[in-house]
Amino acid sequence: MARLARTHWPYAAVAAFFLADGAALGYAVLPEDAPDGLVAVVVVAGQVVDPEGDVAGTLREIAREYRRGKIAIVGHGYRKEIRRADLGARVDLARMERLVREAADPGSPLARLHKGDGDPVRLPMAVEIDASRAIPLLLQIKQEFDHPAREARIDLATRAIQPEQAGRRMEVFQTLGNLDTALATGRDEAQIAREVVAPHVLARTLERMDVSHVLGYFETQYALDRKHADRSFNLRLAASKLDGQILMPGEVFSFNEAVGERSEIQGYRVAPVIAAGELVDGIGGGTCQVASTFHAASYFAGLDIVERRPHSRPSYYVRMGLDATVVYPNIDLEVRNPYEFPLAVQFAVQGGVARAQILGPNMDRRATFIRHIDEVQPFPERVIDDGDLPAGVWVLTQRGIPGYRIRRFRLTERGRQAVVERSRDVYPATTQIWRRGTRPVPREAVPIPANDDHPEYVADVYLRVTQGYGIDGIDEVHRAGRSGTKSGRPPVPPGSGGNAASTGWLVD
Repeated sequence: MARLARTHWPYAAVAAFFLADGAALGYAVLPEDAPDGLVAVVVVAGQVVDPEGDVAGTLREIAREYRRGKIAIVGHGYRKEIRRADLGARVDLARMERLVREAADPGSPLARLHKGDGDPVRLPMAVEIDASRAIPLLLQIKQEFDHPAREARIDLATRAIQPEQAGRRMEVFQTLGNLDTALATGRDEAQIAREVVAPHVLARTLERMDVSHVLGYFETQYALDRKHADRSFNLRLAASKLDGQILMPGEVFSFNEAVGERSEIQGYRVAPVIAAGELVDGIGGGTCQVASTFHAASYFAGLDIVERRPHSRPSYYVRMGLDATVVYPNIDLEVRNPYEFPLAVQFAVQGGVARAQILGPNMDRRATFIRHIDEVQPFPERVIDDGDLPAGVWVLTQRGIPGYRIRRFRLTERGRQAVVERSRDVYPATTQIWRRGTRPVPREAVPIPANDDHPEYVADVYLRVTQGYGIDGIDEVHRAGRSGTKSGRPPVPPGSGGNAASTGWLVD
């Protein structure tokens, strides 16, 4: 808005300047005795507009250049420049032309306001933002700007404490409003609207924390060979996100929130994952083993299992019923600390063993996991003709796994009190897939792929696992009975000539 003339204003008139949406930009008090005459110079976005020339054409050129220009979103150490056109900035040319004409009309309040002032009439740009275009850009900026709070953590090996740090979060719609105001008032910068995210685990809390005893633990095995190197890398990376985490009293702890997105940007590698009951290559393969190990340790530590989903097929590295599948961001594992004191998570992956521990003060308690198989469903088989394999050759592409319906019990004993929790799991049968060669060439002419090296899955009908007070390690009880054939090799398909390779068997 133009600067007001420095004049005494007795008995004045009032002029209002309006933006594109009709809202008043400001008011000026005008002298009643202002002399007539035209305003010599009108300026829009830093460029002169001749009221007696091609006003519409000049304004169109100014608007084009204005939309090509940039506005900066700034604040709290962050700066990002964006073209006004990319924000969907729209200039109301009709309104701008009316304002220019008004400035040239000696009888208008606008002209009277500036008569004798000596300064050009600087008209604000009548502009508005297209929110449908601006918001996606602001959401991208939000991803760059936002930082979660960093909770205080404790190095359980050295007992060194890492201090907390506040996070920040961008308020998108408030920032959009700041942008709108900045454009309407001709500024080249708009402030980011920020919300401070406070950490809830503080260093002073950890200084007096007791983590002297293992309340629950679990171990799973992983392969150390070169073939599984990427999967082992993912195990260590995911476990490092859990190691040192603190669970405050009553807190619900999210695995996905702690471990984060499993993506190449976050450092994860491609390794086999389970998708729709089949093993396929995917980013972050192995993360579910970390989740299962953590779930079992939490289970024996007596934590509340708030959200947990079993795999679509039993896993070879963990007891059926103690596994947990996770898929970022939709399928999560959540546990709650039910105690009146904080707990610490310790997770190590080394030497072929992944071990999770829940640490806290000494407690006179014991936890028992009991599993009973109620139903076993045979797995179906599928045969796929393969023109790359010699005729008469069969290759086991995917080992079949029976389907299971099981009951789970957790018995928690503390002093003279005992609590039993019950739940059920269902594991659909995994299809056994064969590839049958159809190519009319000698067997020696084509390399033959190896069979699926997973052993046959065999499970005890009854299993009881106990750890806690008075027990050194884990106490297990197995009841006679099993599922599967324990045959030492996959079933021989019809017409295969018995050439399917032996792969052994495994008790879960």
